[in-house]
Amino acid sequence: MSIIICARNEANNLKKNLHRILNQNYRSFEVIVVDDNSYDTTHNILLKYHIENPNLCSLNVTDKPQGSGKKFALSKGIEAAKNDVLLLTDADCIPNSPNWISDMVQPLNATVKIVLGYAPYIEARGFLNKFIRYETIHTAMQYFSFALIGQPYMGVGRNLVYSKSLYQKVGGFKNHDQLLSGDDDLFINEIATHKNVEIMLEKSSFVYSTAKKSWKAFYRQKARHLTTGKHYKLKHKILLGLYSLSHFLHYAAGLVLIILDFSTIFAVGIIYLMRISVVLLLCKPILKKFTDETLLKWYPFLDAFFVLYYLIFSPILMKGNTDQWK
Repeated sequence: MSIIICARNEANNLKKNLHRILNQNYRSFEVIVVDDNSYDTTHNILLKYHIENPNLCSLNVTDKPQGSGKKFALSKGIEAAKNDVLLLTDADCIPNSPNWISDMVQPLNATVKIVLGYAPYIEARGFLNKFIRYETIHTAMQYFSFALIGQPYMGVGRNLVYSKSLYQKVGGFKNHDQLLSGDDDLFINEIATHKNVEIMLEKSSFVYSTAKKSWKAFYRQKARHLTTGKHYKLKHKILLGLYSLSHFLHYAAGLVLIILDFSTIFAVGIIYLMRISVVLLLCKPILKKFTDETLLKWYPFLDAFFVLYYLIFSPILMKGNTDQWK
């Protein structure tokens, strides 16, 4: 088992979190931290950890091509991995238990080569935190449910397992190497089938991280991630597009009815209340599974507010984004 972490200027996060990964209850594993040309004290932190942890390997990437993203650093880590099973996470991620590795590799067998894990954000005060957690759960419900019906289309690199042999079989990231993002979702979209993917939703398998603290930072993060969506397989783009369109049109239709003075009572009482009742009924057990039940009371507002998310980010899907990953 090889755990791979790409770190660029992550000295503080490594200092706080790396020991939680190194002290996992698993028989044998290595931790590879790829120092992606950091200019903080990342290198010194890794040296200190290495003294007491011989299973820690650090790679310093200095020959990174101009304009390349996280994929280059990740590919170096995968090349250096001694084991076929790869578990990916980030420097700011905190495993929820010492059994994180054991849980994430449990579904693997001769056929299953990919395990999709869950990576929620830590609960904090403020509406932005609530919205980020809602968006994370919303996305997770989609890619987990699609995987369950035999249509896996993405995973998140904060908590993801796949085999090195499968990575090598498709030539790594070569088919989308020109894109800064996509090391997790586009790669899984390319290699996943209804047979080789399983999901892991045990609470002890979760990895937590801190959500962005400003709308600007959140926008930049999501803009970078969403640029890969237009490169998904056509069937996945159609299914995801229809889902988003139905969500948007539901509220758009209600707004039109109110503007046209058709019937405010009908628009609010029937269109909105019927939808949100179904949403709450379906999401209550899901939020319990995701251990974020406190968010349920915010769902009536967040479900409607999410329409703005579609409007704000839809241009990004069309024009793309050129920001660096860090």
